[in-house]
Amino acid sequence: MDWRDFAVHMASMARGFRADDSVETTLDKIARAAVERVEGCDAAGVLDLRKGRARTLVATEKLVDDSDKLQEELGEGPCFDAARTGHPVFRIHDVSTETVRWRHYAPRAHALGIGSMMGFLLYTDDKDDLGALNLYSRKPGAFTEGSETAGWLLAGHAATAFSSAREHASLEQAMETRHTIGEAMGILMAQYRLDETEAFDVLRRHSQDHNVKLREVARQVCERGTLKDGPEPRSSPA
Repeated sequence: MDWRDFAVHMASMARGFRADDSVETTLDKIARAAVERVEGCDAAGVLDLRKGRARTLVATEKLVDDSDKLQEELGEGPCFDAARTGHPVFRIHDVSTETVRWRHYAPRAHALGIGSMMGFLLYTDDKDDLGALNLYSRKPGAFTEGSETAGWLLAGHAATAFSSAREHASLEQAMETRHTIGEAMGILMAQYRLDETEAFDVLRRHSQDHNVKLREVARQVCERGTLKDGPEPRSSPA
């Protein structure tokens, strides 16, 4: 591998990440760069591993998506093992020989046309939420030490984008929750002639009394227009 050429390409790719690019677009660029630039890589993708669930974020071809779905279906495979052990990188020389570690996944992955694999965990602040940049080859023994080094460099960009996605999703959820609670408070204020503090207290008590999250109580109020099947607000005027 020409490392100077690779470094130039990496710098060019980083400059090509625009502020208005979606996270998916950024990750797609990284996956395609892996296919173009990493020795032995035929296909690549980014997998979202959240609380034991697997979801393909981007894939350069169907082979990647099929492998991700297979790992989730079976609950085993290199990505799941890496997530459980916290090992940041895995490199599998020959998938067909991995029947001891993954007796269900390995033969079916081999049947998909996977010869060798390499992957890099992408961490977030939440220890239960991980991503993985996965590289595939149709040939056994396709990935070298140089391939792993190149993969690490790409994984660095992917980790930044992945972390950004998590922060953005959390912010969006927080804003959506705040909006829903505000809307529910408005409904209760109009229905029971409450002020903001009293309306919020009604939602909070209902959440505690029924062991339901506050945002879910607010969503129900917005959908039904009332605290259906719930207690009358104790702070409503007599």
